[in-house]
This record gives sequence, C-alpha cells and structure tokens, in this order.
Amino acid sequence: MSGTRILVLAALVSLLLAGLAWAGTVPAQDEWALVIHGGAGTILPADLDEATEQAYRDALQFALDTGRDVLTGGGTSLDAVEAVIRTMEDSPLFNAGKGAVFTEAGVNEMDASIMDGRDGNAGAVAGVTTLRNPIAAARAVMEQSPHVMMARDGAEAFAAAHGLEIVDPGYFHTDRRWQALQRAKDARRAAGDDKHGTVGCVAVDVDGNIAAGTSTGGMTMKMWGRVGDSPIIGAGTYAANATCGVSATGHGEFFIRNVVAYDIAALMEYRGLSLVD
Repeated sequence: MSGTRILVLAALVSLLLAGLAWAGTVPAQDEWALVIHGGAGTILPADLDEATEQAYRDALQFALDTGRDVLTGGGTSLDAVEAVIRTMEDSPLFNAGKGAVFTEAGVNEMDASIMDGRDGNAGAVAGVTTLRNPIAAARAVMEQSPHVMMARDGAEAFAAAHGLEIVDPGYFHTDRRWQALQRAKDARRAAGDDKHGTVGCVAVDVDGNIAAGTSTGGMTMKMWGRVGDSPIIGAGTYAANATCGVSATGHGEFFIRNVVAYDIAALMEYRGLSLVD
C-alpha cells in the first residue's frame, strides 16, 4: 500500500487511542487496513467499572472482527465501513443507532454519512428517528439516488422504499441516555456531542480503495432539528484514495466551521504534508 495512502482517525484533530475512545487496527496485512472509533475523550476510572469497560472493549473488538472478515473475504472498503458501523449502531453502548442520545424534546434524532475514496461519491442522512441503521441509509442515498444528503421524513421514506429496516422510535430508548437527558435539563444546558459514543470507521480494501463513515445521535438535549458534523461531507467524514480517510468525533460545530475532514486531506494533497506533519 502506498505510503501516501494514510488512514486518518480525526478525533478533535488528533489520534486518540486510549480510554473509551479506544480505537484499533486489526493485525494488518499489507493489502488492507481498518481503523475504528467509538468516540473521542477519556473516561476516568471512577466513571467506568470493570464490567462496563470490558463491554465496550468487546463491542469494539466485535466491530473490528466484522470489518476484518469483510476485507479478508474480498469485500470492498465501503462494505467494511458499513458493516463495522452497523455493529456499533446495534449496540446500546454507543451514541449511534440503538444507543443514541435524546434531544431536548425527548426524541432520538440520528445522523450518518459515508464516502467512497475512489470517486468522491458520498451519501448522508440527517435527523432520522425510525431507521435502525442510519449508515445503511446513507449508503443507499449515495448509491441509489442522485443526491448526497436526505433528511428527516424524506430520508426515512426513501430508506423504506429501498427495503431498509424501519423501527418504532421506542426502539432507541435506553435508560442511560434518558437519565443523561434529565441531568442536562437539571443543569439547564445541552451537553456537548456525546464524544464517548459517536462511531466511525475508515477502511482500505485489497484494491487500495479508501472509504470512511460516521454515525451519531449528536448531543444530549440538542435543539430540535440540530445537525452536527457527522453527516456533512468534508466536516465529519471524508475519503480520497490519493490522500486519506477521515471520521471525526468531537464538537460538531467546530468541525463544521473549520471543514476539518476535508482540510486534512487538502493539506496532504496541496502542501504535501504527512499525518505526522
């Protein structure tokens, strides 16, 4: 694999490989690579008992194993990214899919995006409330529509028409996230993007093609209709075969204002910078 094809895991514009932001690469062969994250930041030991920490590690390992199986079986980087993120969306541990946080109205609104580094094709959904796997809907938008992003009811109707699984909004209710909303209300402020849960993946397949994807529930007690960086191509997700793949996690508004994901790729392409630079 060419040295210029560098995988970038953007978490507050840095690689975070510790704490609950534990991310990893499976034991790599030269012909493929995989990086995942379950959110940025570090959780103090006092806030994470041994059993819970192990549950997170097991979930992340399962995601890695899933992606590895796709890539070693000849699947594409897009297939791997979608499969990995699906596993984390199906877990109540992460702030994506099943474990999404609540808005101020007590609703789970989710965003996701995916990008193909071969040709710059991309897809995203925003503000969806009934899609079990928003990342699958983002890929459907990319591959089965002329658009890049679809939102709310339109995105859900599109997904249903293309055979994706629709669930009752109650499916996303978890007591842990509900209690987090109550605490945020008591404090009279919205919590920042739940950086201990937004999920992402970057993969390179055996043909050298890069793909990236990100999925999130956003911030606890966010205003109705708020959209963060995760579904915005160039802010929260970006992939280009010539440079890198990026999946961002952290403060969404910061990533949007600074077009962080694209900026990393642009610095590599136009200034010849490496990840170390």
